Amino acid sequence: MTKLTILKYPDERLRTVAQPIAQVDDALRADIDNMFETMYESEGVGLAATQVNIHRRLFVADCSPDQNEPLVFINPEITAQEGHFTNQEGCLSFPGVYANVERAGKVTVQALDKNGESFSLTAEGLLAICIQHEIDHLDGKLFVDYLSPLKRDRIRKKLEKEARLYGQ
Repeated sequence: MTKLTILKYPDERLRTVAQPIAQVDDALRADIDNMFETMYESEGVGLAATQVNIHRRLFVADCSPDQNEPLVFINPEITAQEGHFTNQEGCLSFPGVYANVERAGKVTVQALDKNGESFSLTAEGLLAICIQHEIDHLDGKLFVDYLSPLKRDRIRKKLEKEARLYGQ
């Protein structure tokens, strides 16, 4: 497996809308394995393919306390949502940045798994937040888009300054 490079905001590639996946094959499963390695090593709970410059409708997640319940979502679609929930979110593409974001409290998602089998999953709590956050990535939307323009600008300036300081 290979650890992939996570794109950092304000990289414009994070705004790319991911394309549907037509075929689940060994090359896709290799990407999935690499994405899990990258997510776990980065101490994340979710990672969208667009965050690692793979612009396909795919994300991986593991919101379990021991990070031993990996989930794969290929061509995910939210089919139902209910309630409202505000929680502090972070993102591997925004190191050290956290902000309160309002999301649905419960979602049902339809997707394909690593073997190309269709499944439906209803989630609440952290997993529901993760699913919505990662699907946003696939749609070219970032969690800072839910914030005021002033807060977005502050975050952009902070991350640009850090990138200059650390030569990233």
